Amino acid sequence: MNKVTIVGSINLDTNLRVQRMVKPGETIHGKEHYTAAGGKGANQAVAAARAECDTRFIGAVGNDSAGDQMLDLLKEENIDTTGIEIINHEATGQAFITVDDNGENAITFFAGANYAFGSEEVAKDSALIERSDFVIAQLETPIEATITAFEIARQANVKTILNPAPGESDLPIELLQATDIIVPNETEAEIITGIPVKDEASAKEAATKLHELGVEVVIITLGAKGAFYDYNGHSELVPSFKEKAVDTTAAGDTFIGTMSSLLKKDFSNLKDAILYSNKASSLTIQRFGAQPSIPYKNEIM
Repeated sequence: MNKVTIVGSINLDTNLRVQRMVKPGETIHGKEHYTAAGGKGANQAVAAARAECDTRFIGAVGNDSAGDQMLDLLKEENIDTTGIEIINHEATGQAFITVDDNGENAITFFAGANYAFGSEEVAKDSALIERSDFVIAQLETPIEATITAFEIARQANVKTILNPAPGESDLPIELLQATDIIVPNETEAEIITGIPVKDEASAKEAATKLHELGVEVVIITLGAKGAFYDYNGHSELVPSFKEKAVDTTAAGDTFIGTMSSLLKKDFSNLKDAILYSNKASSLTIQRFGAQPSIPYKNEIM
C-alpha cells in the first residue's frame, strides 16, 4: 500500500446542471442544483483513499459549517486530517460548477482558506511528507507552500507529483526542478510551454520542453483520447476507455489520485498505472458531482 500526502485545496462545490452553457448577458433555466465535497486537492485525496492508499492531507478550511462538513467527509474516507489547519476569519473554499448535457463543465473557484496557509504550516507537518511514498500538489493553494512541501519530499527521497491546475504560464523554476512527475491536461501543457498540444507529436514537443525545465516524467492527459507519457526516452499514448460522459468535473483528479495508489517509486510500472487511472476516470465521467463520482478500487478492478 502506497503512502500518499496531498498538499492542496478543499472546497464546498455548488453544482448546477443546465442544458447548455449560458452566454454573456443571458439568463437560462437550471435543471438541477446540489452541493458536494470538492477541491482538486481533496478530490485527489479521496481518489487515492478509495484506491486503498494510506492517505494524508495538508491544507486548510475556514472556521465555519462548510469547513466542519469537509473535515467530516474526509475523515469518513479514512484520510488523515491532522495536517489540515482551521483558519479563523477565513471562509472555507468554494467552487461554483456548471455542467451541460454534453458533460462539459465551467468552474469558478473562490480560494478562501485555501490561500491562508503557507510554507510555515507545511513545515509543521513535515513528518507526514517524510513518511510518504508520493506527495501530490496542485495550483489552488499558495505556490510557496507547494515548493516547501516538494523540497521536504526531495530531501526524504519522496517522489513528487504536480498537477499544474489551474494553468499558470510562469511557474517558478524551483518548483519544476523539485517535481518528479508533472500531469497537465493539454490546455495546461500549452500554458506552461507555449506549445499547442493537438496530437502525439505536439505532446512530445511539449514534454521535451518540460524535461528541459527539470521534470523527469511527463504525463499529458488528453481527455477522450487518453493520456500521453514521456519518460526515460520512451513516449506513448495510452488510450482511454470509451464511455459517454455526463460530468467530467473530477476526471483529472481521479486519474492522479488513483495513479498514486499503484505507481512504483522507480516508475517501472508507469504504463500500467496510467491504464489503471484511465479506467478509474472512465467511471468518474459517468456520474455527477466531484467526490461523489470517484470510484472505489473494487469498481476499477
